[in-house]
Amino acid sequence: MSQSSGTRTLTGILSIATLGAALCFGMTGAVAEEKAKNVTEDQILRALAPEKKPLTRGLSVGPQQVDQAAVAAEGQFVQKIRGRSTRSLTFTEREEIAAIVKDKPKIDLEINFDYNSADISPRSLASVQALGRALSSSDLKGSTFVVAGHTDAAGGEGYNQDLSERRADAIKRYLVDKYSINGTDLVTVGYGKSKLKDPNQPMAEANRRVQVVNMENKATASK
Repeated sequence: MSQSSGTRTLTGILSIATLGAALCFGMTGAVAEEKAKNVTEDQILRALAPEKKPLTRGLSVGPQQVDQAAVAAEGQFVQKIRGRSTRSLTFTEREEIAAIVKDKPKIDLEINFDYNSADISPRSLASVQALGRALSSSDLKGSTFVVAGHTDAAGGEGYNQDLSERRADAIKRYLVDKYSINGTDLVTVGYGKSKLKDPNQPMAEANRRVQVVNMENKATASK
């Protein structure tokens, strides 16, 4: 074999090795990125755990009465929407839910669905399963949870509203079927593209999400 032929052979081997390493690295990076999108049961438990509020003795009766009235009104509203179908919620009720959940323990899950459908993508099942285990745990079981579907800004308002509702329903259906979670403990609501997580990038993946909120109200939950 000539020296030039041997050099070409060696160069070819090195090129194949380099390509193989690049492909391997790319696959490893893709796997790592996929794992990063999936949340764990522990992460969900920590995010949805009710905050421990210190007991304080008020200096006057007035503020305490106002707080108690607000808590009672919130509890009545939660009781009103428990067990309701997603599509039955009015615009006013959806906005009231949005106002209540602002200060509640919550987590955004990047759950992928098949294109133009409410079928949960296989690559997102790990996150949904982690959610099912978390909501079934003794720490969270029995609370009322809001499962809110959101879309990005692509498409019309009516289309996105319908899609977000169907996707929220798909999550609820999976949790009820696979983890025997009481359906009345899961309040599903769709917001379409009306509440973008990243309004500066309306088409970003971060906007296509399912938000789960702990209403911290076991008094109205099923026993």
